Amino acid sequence: MTTEVYIALGSNIENRMEHLKSGVTGLMKHSEIKVVAVSSVYETAPVGYTNQASFLNMVVKIQTTYSSEHLLDCLQAIEQTAGRKREIVWGPRTLDLDILLYSNEIIHTDRLSVPHPQMFERAFVMVPLNELAPSLILPVAEEKVETITTRLSDLKDVKLFREQTTGILDMFENNRNDLHK
Repeated sequence: MTTEVYIALGSNIENRMEHLKSGVTGLMKHSEIKVVAVSSVYETAPVGYTNQASFLNMVVKIQTTYSSEHLLDCLQAIEQTAGRKREIVWGPRTLDLDILLYSNEIIHTDRLSVPHPQMFERAFVMVPLNELAPSLILPVAEEKVETITTRLSDLKDVKLFREQTTGILDMFENNRNDLHK
């Protein structure tokens, strides 16, 4: 059975765009993962640990036959390949991949919480998710992505990243919202 999943990607260690590209490419290398939509890339200030460079953020929509735990293993392997080091909580990272939504499931294990626990209060996640799925009703919140996004106080801090934004889209032969037709 195929499951629809939304994944957040972020990077704040140069070359940020290349790290995001490697994340999307890493997903595409798995035969059981189909990337079906890619948001624009946004730039935001860091959250939590603020003594670090700005982040580039985006969201991808995939379809997969992997369980949520197996998908998490894949994402962590992609992060490791990109040189991810987990030294400071909320610290700098080459590549961060987070499962935001796994269908409409609510998952709480030692390794994984879905929906992602902080996603509803983070514009750097909700803005690109809203670009892909504004009418999607979110589990737990039971509201549309668009409704939650418009209420966020840090919306003004999320800037469309114009420099090289087409770079990540150039990887795909077709329109970014319809990659595999």
